[in-house]
Amino acid sequence: MAIEEDLKVLESKLNTLKLDYERYFLGTRPREPILLRREIQKTITEFTNSTIQNTAMRFKFSSLCSRYQSFKRRWDETQRQIEEGTYTRHRFKAALHARGPESGEEEHSSAPAGDELYASYVEARRSCGQEVKSLSPDRLEAMLAKQRRALTKKFGKGEFEFRVVVEEGRAKLKASRVKQRATG
Repeated sequence: MAIEEDLKVLESKLNTLKLDYERYFLGTRPREPILLRREIQKTITEFTNSTIQNTAMRFKFSSLCSRYQSFKRRWDETQRQIEEGTYTRHRFKAALHARGPESGEEEHSSAPAGDELYASYVEARRSCGQEVKSLSPDRLEAMLAKQRRALTKKFGKGEFEFRVVVEEGRAKLKASRVKQRATG
């Protein structure tokens, strides 16, 4: 009975760690959740060095270990991309900063590049556990066009820029009006 409770606690901690890493990679958590990761690693090592007699509990532990290893590989790969400067979300933000607030280029509302917005949106949906199979760049562009029409109807003519945000554990597209430079 104690092993079953320990495995439930381990599973709960693993889910918390997964969410913490997602927040960290999305930029809403300032530091990598290293302490919880070490705690989970220590617990897994303890269970690995002990014998679990119950087949169902042994299977559950094995499944949790596999999940943890899979997450670890993904987290380490993302961390490596961040360190190398090739992480898609960071490149997206860098491109926004490089463009600057006074860029007068006429780009369509899904700025800076539809592919980057699509990649960020897919990544955010995946990290929140939302379905991504039916999502395609064309479908996203159709969604954005529909939102642009609704925003134009509500707020009048103007350009709108979209960004990916995570609210209440769900990935969403947020629009903001692009300010026009005064000429004169």
